[in-house]
Amino acid sequence: MMKQPDVTVAWEVGALLGEGPAWITADCALWFVDIKRGNLHRHDPATGENRSLAIGGSPSFVLPDDDGALLVGNGRALQRVVDGRVSETIATIAMPAHNRTNDATVDPAGRLWLGTMDDGETQATGAVYRFDDRGVTPVGGACTITNGPAISADGRWLYHVDTLGGTIWRFDIAARNTLEDGTLFATIAPEHGHPDGVTLDAEGHLWVGLWGGWALRRYAPDGTLVGEVAMPCANVTKMAFGGPDLRTAFVTTASVGLSDADRARQPLAGSLFTFAAPVAGSPLPRIALPR
Repeated sequence: MMKQPDVTVAWEVGALLGEGPAWITADCALWFVDIKRGNLHRHDPATGENRSLAIGGSPSFVLPDDDGALLVGNGRALQRVVDGRVSETIATIAMPAHNRTNDATVDPAGRLWLGTMDDGETQATGAVYRFDDRGVTPVGGACTITNGPAISADGRWLYHVDTLGGTIWRFDIAARNTLEDGTLFATIAPEHGHPDGVTLDAEGHLWVGLWGGWALRRYAPDGTLVGEVAMPCANVTKMAFGGPDLRTAFVTTASVGLSDADRARQPLAGSLFTFAAPVAGSPLPRIALPR
């Protein structure tokens, strides 16, 4: 198991539901969302400058596109953000009215893979979708709360999280573009928290935030647990690699639903945290917009 790093606060932002951290290389900054407050946040670690944009709705992820803008999943829509403002909706997702987008990633070909979930967290109406020049296509992965997906650097493996089921699944998307014949990659017992957002490092190891688990975990490509990072608050949502060498970890957290006693125990809940990662991450591909 790896040594516990020195985890520090990058920004005491007080997010209700901090999520979707993404290092935008062209901007040299870490972007993330607060789903419950409808905010888009930007953190510049070089200058320490922080900026918040109120875009409304329930923004759940932010990723770069190949036209220099940001793409945000928001409710049932995929929206472009240009100069800090929503400029257009480029697609909508056909799904139940009580569903919304959740986490997402981009594969090496520039295709967006995103998950959806039941906002009431009771019905198994969430699924995974792919967005490319053919539009938005459902590809499987039905469950109540999807998280991830994360995709390997060679584009072969997709990791899909069933948060309430406590499971992480792996699918070979090089063989087919749907989530079929997956294998169980890891199971996390409820007493250790619920698996939330996932990301892959340059060695092909999977990092997962533990909601209610006060930690991040690192799993080897064969599903073996090889490391854990203790965090200062319970609801750890997702980690991203950033900085000029992609060796800085940034971690989003949440404060939603905490009691007064919980808040007294974890006053930094909802902050953006950082630590020196033991390995580097991989550059985030840009979304190839349909043309």
